[in-house]
Amino acid sequence: MRRLIYVVGGAVVLGAASFVFLSMTTPKAADHAASAPKPIPVMAARAQAQDVPIILRGLGTVTAYNAVALRSRVEGAITQVNFREGQSVKAGDLLIQLDPRPFEAALDQAKATLMRDQAALANAKTDLARYSDLLKRSFSPEQQVATQQTTVAQDTAAGQSDEAAIKAAQLNVDYASLRSPIDGVTGIRQIDIGNLIQANSAQTLVMITQIEPIYVIFTLPEANIDRVRDAMAKGTLAIQAFAANDRRKIADGKLDLIDNTVDQTTGTVKLKAEFANADRALWPGQFVNAHAVLSTVHNGITVPSTAVLTGPKGSFTYVIDDKSQVSIRQVTVLQAESNRILIGSGLKVGEQVVTAGQFRLQPGAKVKVSDQIADAGQTLSDAPAGTDVTE
Repeated sequence: MRRLIYVVGGAVVLGAASFVFLSMTTPKAADHAASAPKPIPVMAARAQAQDVPIILRGLGTVTAYNAVALRSRVEGAITQVNFREGQSVKAGDLLIQLDPRPFEAALDQAKATLMRDQAALANAKTDLARYSDLLKRSFSPEQQVATQQTTVAQDTAAGQSDEAAIKAAQLNVDYASLRSPIDGVTGIRQIDIGNLIQANSAQTLVMITQIEPIYVIFTLPEANIDRVRDAMAKGTLAIQAFAANDRRKIADGKLDLIDNTVDQTTGTVKLKAEFANADRALWPGQFVNAHAVLSTVHNGITVPSTAVLTGPKGSFTYVIDDKSQVSIRQVTVLQAESNRILIGSGLKVGEQVVTAGQFRLQPGAKVKVSDQIADAGQTLSDAPAGTDVTE
C-alpha cells in the first residue's frame, strides 16, 4: 500500500514538472518564430542590353537662316502692298510699289538729253572730218582742227555722262518696286497704302525671315569642345532639337560649326546647327534643348534611373540574387537619359536590381518583388539612422 502511494505521488510530481517545463519553453519557441524577419517588399527590374546614344545637352535658340529688314532706297508714296502678313514669298516677288512716275519722268529726261548730246556729237564729228580734209589742202588752219577735236571729245564725254544718268534714273525706277531679296516669310507690316516713305530711312517696312533651312545656336561647357571636335572629325555630327520640356523631339539636323571663341564669363562655347525645317516645326526666336549625339554605345547595359543611388563611395545599386537576398554593388554611370542609366561597369545583363523601396534595405536582407509598394516614393534620405549603404 505504501509503495502504491509513492508511485502515485511520483507520477504527480513528474506531471507537474512536465507542465512547468512546457509552460516555460513553448512561449519562447513562439516568440522566436514571431521574431523571424519578413521579406521586405520592393520593386525591381532587370539590367537590359540596348543601343544607347551618347548625348551632350545645351540650351539653344532658333535663328533664321537669313533675315532682311525691308527698307526703301528712294522717297515716294506707297501705291500698292502686294503681300499678306505671314505670307511665304520667293526672291524677286514684288511686295511694295512706290509711285514710279517721278522716277520715270527723270528717266525720260535723261534719255532725251542723251539723244541731244548724241546729235551734237555727230555734228561735231562731221565738222572735224571737213576741217581735217581742208587742212590737208591747206585751206584750213591747224588751230581750227584742234579746236574741233576738242569739241568732239567734249560731246563724247557728255554722251557718256548721259548714259550714266539714264542708269541712275533706271535704278530709281527699279527701287520704286520693293521686292523680296530672299525666300522667306513676311512678318507684321509697318506701313499702309498712301504712306510717304523717306529715302534710306531707318524705318522697317516689313521683316522677311528665311526659315527653310534654319539654324539653332546653342552652348556647351568648354570642357566638351574636344569631344565635339573628335566626333566631327569622324563624320557629320547629328543634332536633335527637343521642346522646352526636353521630352518631345522636334527636328533632326547637323552641326555646322563651333564658334571660334570661348565666353570667359560663362565658360561656354557657342555651336551652330542647321535644320532643313521643311515642316516649319522650328520658328525663329524659339527656345529649344539641343542634343548633340556624339556616338552610340551598342549593347550597353541600362537600368531604370531609380535603381542607381549615390553614396560616399559613389554610385551604387541593390542587386537581388537567386535567394531573394540583396547586396550592394558599386557601379559607374556613363550617362543618364530618358529615365534610363547607362552603366559602365558593375552590372551584367539580366541581373535584377531594386528600383523602389531601397530605404529599408541592408545587405543580406530578404526581399519580395512586387508590382506596387506603399513606400515606392521613399528615397535614400529616409533611411534609418546608422544605415551604412556603402559596405
